[in-house]
Order: sequence, then C-alpha cells, then structure tokens
Amino acid sequence: MNSLDTSIVIWLNGLSGNIKIFDDLMRIVASDYLMPLVFSLGMFGLWFSGKTPAQRVMYQLTMLVGISALSISNVVVWLFNITLERPRPFVEHGDQLNLLFYPPTDPSFPANPVAVGFAAATAAWTINRKFGWWMFAAASLFGFSRLYAGVFYPSDIVGGAVVGIAIYGFTTYFRRFLEPMITSFVRLIRGLSAA
Repeated sequence: MNSLDTSIVIWLNGLSGNIKIFDDLMRIVASDYLMPLVFSLGMFGLWFSGKTPAQRVMYQLTMLVGISALSISNVVVWLFNITLERPRPFVEHGDQLNLLFYPPTDPSFPANPVAVGFAAATAAWTINRKFGWWMFAAASLFGFSRLYAGVFYPSDIVGGAVVGIAIYGFTTYFRRFLEPMITSFVRLIRGLSAA
C-alpha cells in the first residue's frame, strides 16, 4: 500500500508546474482558509434553515452533533498522530515532489482537514441530501488539493474521510445519552435569539 500511495502522490504532484492557473487554484483550495470557511458557512446556513420551528430545532440539534463531531475528529486525529507518526510525503520524497503548500509539521495519517470536512458534510447530508453531496464534494476537493500539493498520501485522505464520517455516526449515537440536556441547550440558545 505504501508504494501505491507513493506512486499516486508523486504522479499527481508531477502534474503541477504545467498549468500555472490550476496550480494557483489548488493553492487557494488547499489553504487553511477557503474550505474551512465553506464548511463553516454551510453549517451556519443549515443552523438557520428549516421551514417550521420544529424542523429548525431538529436542524440545530443536528448541527450541534456536527460541531461535536468536528471537535472529536480533531482529538481522534491527534491520537492517531501521536501513535503512528507517519511522515508527510514531502519529508520522505521531497526530491521528487513540487511542494505547493507550506510544510506542515504534524504527522500525515489521517488527514485532519479531510476528517473535519467529512464530519461537516455528513452532518449536512443528514439534513439535506442535495446540499450534503455538495459538502462531500467540497471535502473531497479539499483532500484532492492537499494531495496534489504534495502534503498528504491518498491513504491519509481516505483515512481522514473515514474518521470524519465514523465520528459523526458515533456522536449521533452518543447524543441519545445526553438528552434532554442537548435539546435544552438549543432551547436556551433560541431563547437568546441566536437560533
């Protein structure tokens, strides 16, 4: 698997440097700003959506679970990082890669930005399938851009996606044990006119 991972990242990154506008676009998408903003705005929009008050409360509960999944995904990725400590592709194969992104210092597996993106996309998908697919596409593009930039291996991207989706599922299941506290929290927020 490691040789396949290496071959894919070297081949894909080898396409960089040929079309400047595509490289610039991948740098923008891979940045720490654009896609996290897209995920945040998507979740913010879903927080205030819903045609009826009951539907809006259900959406807000789902977004709270999604926000919790984002946080827990970060912790799970950190636990993987301190356990596995997989080097980044540009560390192991720097002479064969054209790094289009700043060199992150944390381990490679699983891809934290992808885990967060897929957790947000899964939350969106449970509310609105069509919008959720757009969020999944955005999370996939985020992972692809980091792969193209030479920052992650393909298995890091897949691992991040699995972590994000699985943690959302776990958080949804765990929510049952925290009721009615979570619903009361949403009602409190609604009482403060923030929902």
